[in-house]
Amino acid sequence: MLFDLPDDDALYGALIARSSDYEGLAYACVKTTGVFCRLTCPARKPKRENTIFYDSIATCMQSGFRPCQRCRPLEQAGREPIVDELLKSLDREPMARWTEEDLVRLGYDPSTVRRAFKRSLGMTFLDIARYRRLGQAAKQLAEGARVIDAQLEAGYESASSFRAAFQRMIGTAPVMAQHRELLFADWFDTPLGQMVAVADRTHLHLLEFHDRKALPKELEALQRKTRSTVAAGRTPAIDRIEAELKAYFEGRSTEFETPLALGFGTAFEREIWSRLMRIPPGETRAYGDIARDMENPQIVRAVGRANGANQIAIVIPCHRLIGADGSLTGYGGGLWRKQWLLKHEAKMRAQLPAMEEAS
Repeated sequence: MLFDLPDDDALYGALIARSSDYEGLAYACVKTTGVFCRLTCPARKPKRENTIFYDSIATCMQSGFRPCQRCRPLEQAGREPIVDELLKSLDREPMARWTEEDLVRLGYDPSTVRRAFKRSLGMTFLDIARYRRLGQAAKQLAEGARVIDAQLEAGYESASSFRAAFQRMIGTAPVMAQHRELLFADWFDTPLGQMVAVADRTHLHLLEFHDRKALPKELEALQRKTRSTVAAGRTPAIDRIEAELKAYFEGRSTEFETPLALGFGTAFEREIWSRLMRIPPGETRAYGDIARDMENPQIVRAVGRANGANQIAIVIPCHRLIGADGSLTGYGGGLWRKQWLLKHEAKMRAQLPAMEEAS
């Protein structure tokens, strides 16, 4: 983009005013209906808390939203006829599993179709068809449908292919999307200040210090990614992580077994987090060490960004990464907390063998 869009509150104001100032630059996604619209859409306006904004049609569809039938955001003046023709075909059979062979049977050259859709919408026709099916599957699962039923309805004969495609689009396994309506958040005290945990019944989605500056944006992104609302309350997963953190801070354990929901991260970020969790308590690694372990010394900065994207503090121990010169470098919870955690773990490392022998 040639310029930055305003914040979401300003875009919501433009939506209410049906302003054309951001036509083609921003789209409104409505969580309650699962559709995305132009900001000029004449339909009844959603509530602010139910509206999120993306800067491309591709992102809207990749997030599971379908195009509004009133403002028709996929339609553009002066667009190549082949695009409109195939979009109309898709509207007639939204759950059809399109292939390149189908396009050939209709008299289209698949490579021509692919280039035309990439130019017009930023994604291929087959991608759009797949995202529509998977978005419908996500909706069915959230309403309690069986995974096998959603899989077959989406046109996937193979369970593994469905899981892989669903994971890429939604960021979590199909079984994790069943009955996924609300996430719950609660706070508890630690020696380093209050922490906030966000979880569903079984998995932890976020664990941060309450005064972390990025926390509001992380919560907003989490709700957008899961298409859920975070409400105040307790779940068994929050009870479990609080108990494990209590044992950790009291020096009794360095083990965390609460299941983690890591769908908010990219594949690369999840790989980095996995490597962080393999660093033993009481030890540290430099960013360059991680990059070299991955046989790509050039990705040091990418390792740092992935480290910073972690939103499950302590359990995914981003505090164990330090600079090449041994400096503590940045830490979202504050360098004083990072220093405390490293000293605490070094002390536990020295004490735990004796404690285990005594038990």
